[in-house]
Amino acid sequence: MVVKRVFNLFTSKDKRRALRRDATPQEIILWSRLRGARIFDVKFRRQYGVGSYVVDFYCIERKVVVEIDGSQHFEVEALEYDKRRTDFLEQYGCRVLRFTNSDINTNLDGVLQIIGEELR
Repeated sequence: MVVKRVFNLFTSKDKRRALRRDATPQEIILWSRLRGARIFDVKFRRQYGVGSYVVDFYCIERKVVVEIDGSQHFEVEALEYDKRRTDFLEQYGCRVLRFTNSDINTNLDGVLQIIGEELR
C-alpha cells in the first residue's frame, strides 16, 4: 500500500518561506504567543503545508489548524475557497479554527482561550 504524503511538501517550500518572511502583524502577534510550546505545552508550526495549501499555524500533535483571516477572506470567492480548503483539511483529520485580524487585535486572550480549549 502506498501512502501519499500531504504534509509540508517540497513543492510548497518556497511559498512557506515567503509567507513566514512576509507575515502580517496579526500573525506575528499570535506567533509570539504560540511559539516554543507556550500554550498547553504543545508545539505549533508556522506556515505549514498540507497538500497544496499552506496554513498559518499547525499543531501536529493535536491536528489543530489556526487561520487568521484578513478582510479579503470575506469576499464571496474567498469564502468559497476557504470552504474547499477547510473541507480538504478536515479530510486529513485536522480541526480548523478561524479568527479575524480584529480578533487578534482586540481579543487576543479570548483567541488564546479558544485555542487552548481546542487543544485539550
